[in-house]
Amino acid sequence: MKYIRVSFEVEALQYEVGKNIEDGCESWSDVVIHGWIQTDSLVKITRENGKIVCPYINTRRGRLFIQEGDYIITEADGSRHLCSEAVFQSRFTPN
Repeated sequence: MKYIRVSFEVEALQYEVGKNIEDGCESWSDVVIHGWIQTDSLVKITRENGKIVCPYINTRRGRLFIQEGDYIITEADGSRHLCSEAVFQSRFTPN
């Protein structure tokens, strides 16, 4: 069976360091040690003390780490999720 995605309006911002739109950051070493996700394209922020951290958002499915180019999408009910730049461009158009 085939389905068509229902059209709905969302707010979306492409992630940029310093805009404080993430929910928090996790130490780079913890991300690597725990093997939570592939780390190749994760956003990495170097703090003044030299510690490297990776920003994330909290979702219904748990903590999602932000990758380079990701958009943070906020739906009408306030739930948030991440979308890669390539997927975002193919699914969403400005309103």
